[in-house]
Amino acid sequence: MKASVGDRVITVSGTVGTAAREGRVVELRHLDGSPPFVVEWADSGERSVVFPGPDTVLEHDDGPPAVAEDVGTPPGAQEDAQVPAHTTWRIQVDVFEHEGHTHAQAILVAPGEDLGSGLDELRSVGQARRAPGDADLPLVGDELAVGRALRRLASRLLGDAEQDIAHATGDRSHVHA
Repeated sequence: MKASVGDRVITVSGTVGTAAREGRVVELRHLDGSPPFVVEWADSGERSVVFPGPDTVLEHDDGPPAVAEDVGTPPGAQEDAQVPAHTTWRIQVDVFEHEGHTHAQAILVAPGEDLGSGLDELRSVGQARRAPGDADLPLVGDELAVGRALRRLASRLLGDAEQDIAHATGDRSHVHA
């Protein structure tokens, strides 16, 4: 992978809950553009020296994205490798409270993806109810309702993944949560 100043760098984390990072190459450490190179990250403005791994995509200003080479890949095999796609899915949660009842609606929006019935969004709901003798703690109701809505959304996504795997392979599948 060879970089030029101005190239876009996207690093996708393998850790659940960690967002992808995007930045620009601002400095080369080698004249030929080989790693490492200095990247300025869009989310923080920080600069760091980057040694790209298999989770890194480099988009050149003048061509298609490049993927970090796998040291263990046999010669010529990298040419057939697919460039990993970078998409952003967003979750919006709306919370409504009324007379000791809290309702949350979570909406997952995945532009360009078919999440079922030709739609690019999934919706789920969660509820919480304050018992008559409980203290009035609105945040607790919000946390319960939102947590339940997100759990239902996650369960639906995992169920859909199982069905997609079964459809593609012809075998029953079980995805561990």
